[in-house]
Amino acid sequence: MGSSVLSIGITGLNAARLGLTTAGHNISNVSTPGFTRQTTIFTPATPQFTGAGYVGSGVEVINVVREYSEFLSNQRLAAETQQGYLSAFLTQSRQIDNVLADPSSGLSPALQDFFSGVQDVASNPSSVPSRQSMLSLSEAMVSRVQSLDARFRDLREGVNAEIRAAVGNINSLATQLAQVNDRIAAAGSDGNQLPNDLLDQRGYLVSQLNAQVKVTAVPQSDGTLNVFIGSGQSLVVGGAVLGLDATASPDDPANLELALVTDNATIPLPSSIFQGGKLGGLLAFRDQTLDKAQNTFGRVVTTLAQTFNDQHRLGQDLNGALGTDYFRVPQPSVQARSTNLGDGVLTATIDDAAQLSVSDFRVTYSGGNWTVRRLPEGTENVYGSLPQTFDGITLDLPSGTPQDGDMYLVQPTRYAGRDIDVLVTDPALVAAAAPVRTTAALTNNGNAKITQGVVSDVTDLPLPSPVTFTYDQAANEWAVSGASPAAGPFTYTSGADITFNGLTFQITGTPADGDSFTLSNNNQGVADNRNALLLGRLQTTPTVAGGSANYQSAYSQLVSQVGNDTREIEVQSQAQQILVKTATDAEQAFSGVNLDEEAANLVRFQQAYQASAKVLQIATDLFDQILQFGN
Repeated sequence: MGSSVLSIGITGLNAARLGLTTAGHNISNVSTPGFTRQTTIFTPATPQFTGAGYVGSGVEVINVVREYSEFLSNQRLAAETQQGYLSAFLTQSRQIDNVLADPSSGLSPALQDFFSGVQDVASNPSSVPSRQSMLSLSEAMVSRVQSLDARFRDLREGVNAEIRAAVGNINSLATQLAQVNDRIAAAGSDGNQLPNDLLDQRGYLVSQLNAQVKVTAVPQSDGTLNVFIGSGQSLVVGGAVLGLDATASPDDPANLELALVTDNATIPLPSSIFQGGKLGGLLAFRDQTLDKAQNTFGRVVTTLAQTFNDQHRLGQDLNGALGTDYFRVPQPSVQARSTNLGDGVLTATIDDAAQLSVSDFRVTYSGGNWTVRRLPEGTENVYGSLPQTFDGITLDLPSGTPQDGDMYLVQPTRYAGRDIDVLVTDPALVAAAAPVRTTAALTNNGNAKITQGVVSDVTDLPLPSPVTFTYDQAANEWAVSGASPAAGPFTYTSGADITFNGLTFQITGTPADGDSFTLSNNNQGVADNRNALLLGRLQTTPTVAGGSANYQSAYSQLVSQVGNDTREIEVQSQAQQILVKTATDAEQAFSGVNLDEEAANLVRFQQAYQASAKVLQIATDLFDQILQFGN
């Protein structure tokens, strides 16, 4: 009996000691990231059969297990990877929102100041100080545009730096994960006896990796974990690592392209497959918000430059010469793919700024055809030859010969803010006047009046000689003399447009037979403000996006869109933070260390240890008494 009681006491001591060890281990790791509470599992030892029945033989410790829930862990991982995505997206989106919406550094105040200068010239067309002020405000506006464009480019470089950092973190975590996989495989496991601390370490690495990029983890029969990213690309397979790499895109060197690095090849990965984590958020911000915002901003700038130039060329400066280009109009960027085998040089020019979209285009040559793919929408047009015009731009191949598979990236408005400039530097060259004027003959007997007209084409200007319109009452028409080329006669309808040599005017009232009006060059028209008024009117004329918005409203729409998107992401991020907290709290309630509970366990196992020691003491005393009785 003494020996059986003694052995029972020993099993109790060992069990209590392991219980104390486990509780102490839990307490010491209460602040360890990723640690899962461990529990000692006890079971009765195999009983001994006697004549009086089965007699207990103590306790056995069959396992020390983690209080781990795969379901709760997966919930937390899903919430955290989405929060990483939203947090990265929101951080970048706030920056671009602050840049565009700033009332002091945004484009709207500069546009308003510029057109105020134009209106000042319209009020004082002969004033050199007013003209100089207009030029100064033009330079200030262009400087603001270039500053905003530089901020866009800084944001893109910042995103690239963040992408490189995220890729570095992913590769480091993947390497550590593979090393832990090797240690787990070396530890061996029968499916029940598991290396708990190594599993916790690996789980924490998976959690950290998941915050950088959404991953899928698949357990293997040997206890290791294979990790996949994107649409199923392997990142960690057992103890092997396939790292990521971030390099300049062969299509657009300003952006980084991700690739999976294997022993034999580097496999490019489209950014669209990265849906979660910090990396996914950065790529989504770049592709969905930054690209669109910069292109939209560039469209406003390009349209402003071209439409202002178009009207300025229809005017006349202080020297009596026709107007020239006021701004340098930015042209589309065309980049040949670095892997192209042909030497074809593709060009793109602005044909109609009003028709410009905010899309980029990938142009591919294959089998004699040119496929133009709109980005990011994905719609395609196929052309058998060049030049071709679409969306306000004209593509051409002025030199070289492309080979099948050659690609080009066309960005119509991406760098417009960088490339715009003011070309007019002499105040006298501001074309505030109209190049022609109309006059009525002093001998007219009717009450007809003629407008000064609007110039739409200066091809035939200046006029080689005055042009006279004489009314023939019998035919109810205006005969034209002195025109080159010959024109008319024009049937008379009061108020109807009469277009001649790029000038459109109206005659109203009732003319008498023989009444005449004369068109002549606007010599000495230094006080004429007709073209300046038309230039100022461009501020409120819908010329952007197919005539749906003016410059300022188009810019305001951009600011509003970015602001709304930022607010939407902010709301989603706040909601996601609550989901992360809820999922983390649920997991911690199940798997986390509760110090009060562990303190109670310490007391319980201490008492069990003391009780087992008492059993040993009693068994020893009984055994001694038996020995003494025998003597």
